[in-house]
Amino acid sequence: MTTTAEETTRDGQAVKRPSLPARLGRLLLHDRVALLCLLLVVLVAWMQVLDRGGYLLGPYDAAYMAAALESFVPLCVLALAETLVILSGRGGIDLSVGAMVSLTGMAFGFMVGEWGWPLWPSLAAALAFGTALGAVNGFLVAVLGFPSLIATLATGYAYSSLALVSNDNAPISTKPIQDLHELTSMVDLPFGLPPVPEQFFTFLIPCVALVWLLLNRTAFGRRLYAVGTNETAARYAAVSVSGTRFRAFALAGLLSGAAAIVTVGQFASARPDAGTVGNGMALPAITIAVLGGVAITGGAGRVGGVVLAALLVVWLNAGILLYFEGSAGARFQLLALGLLLVASTSLNAPAGRRRRRRRGPAGRTAGRA
Repeated sequence: MTTTAEETTRDGQAVKRPSLPARLGRLLLHDRVALLCLLLVVLVAWMQVLDRGGYLLGPYDAAYMAAALESFVPLCVLALAETLVILSGRGGIDLSVGAMVSLTGMAFGFMVGEWGWPLWPSLAAALAFGTALGAVNGFLVAVLGFPSLIATLATGYAYSSLALVSNDNAPISTKPIQDLHELTSMVDLPFGLPPVPEQFFTFLIPCVALVWLLLNRTAFGRRLYAVGTNETAARYAAVSVSGTRFRAFALAGLLSGAAAIVTVGQFASARPDAGTVGNGMALPAITIAVLGGVAITGGAGRVGGVVLAALLVVWLNAGILLYFEGSAGARFQLLALGLLLVASTSLNAPAGRRRRRRRGPAGRTAGRA
């Protein structure tokens, strides 16, 4: 084999090498992590240009970006919850994650703020409670065969209602609950780096590590990808489809419980509408998962892509708030979120078609994280 700057010769056949821009374009199209890294660089650079031009209401600097990580933590955790559900295939989606945040947060508020439970048992009980709520979704979808869209829409309504009536539509803001705000205080970093929220280390990193290990280093992860890729082939391979899908929804409830604890600490209050106020947390979490490269048809997705997508959405929203005065920024955030969802879906669709062509009708391969 001989190689030149323009072509490669294999067995006497001249094959023209693609140009560098073509190779980069192919990398960005096929590798969602690389594309998101580029978009993050472009976003930060563009915001710096606007900042220096005096177009922003405040400085878009490292301190501001680090402070924005406070909203990044619960959104990223819920996006990971949606990732597990979507990976399970058959149109898997969980519209109740925001309602689970509200109801689990209220349960956690009662434990700490009203019943006087110690913190650590309350944390464990709140996580178990969230897991139980997710297990209800899993039972409806995996065991009874309800479409996940309908099942989680119904349980979302139910969980939201229970959260509202649990304390007569009033938040729990007793002194023990207010003291939980220390869980979300800013932590100083070495080397002159700006401080970041404490929950970045205490909640986000453990949740990301847990999901990554589950998907990449356990039999459950292999079964989840197999079920999401081809349910029939997974059954022939003796994989418990219903059991795998049930565990995905239960784990989504566990992660929703973690997000609920974070929101209680952030608000210094257990609010019955914490996960559903405004446009809620469910739709942004779904958008982030799809933007991160999780195929809406299931069976393909990477944890790294979801984390980067959450960071992109949070920093974009932070920049929009600095560009527009008053409540206009929140409205344009919704526009940006919708455009990101359309763009990410259009990018995922060609990738899904390529995977189906490679697998063929029998579905021989599964996407891996």
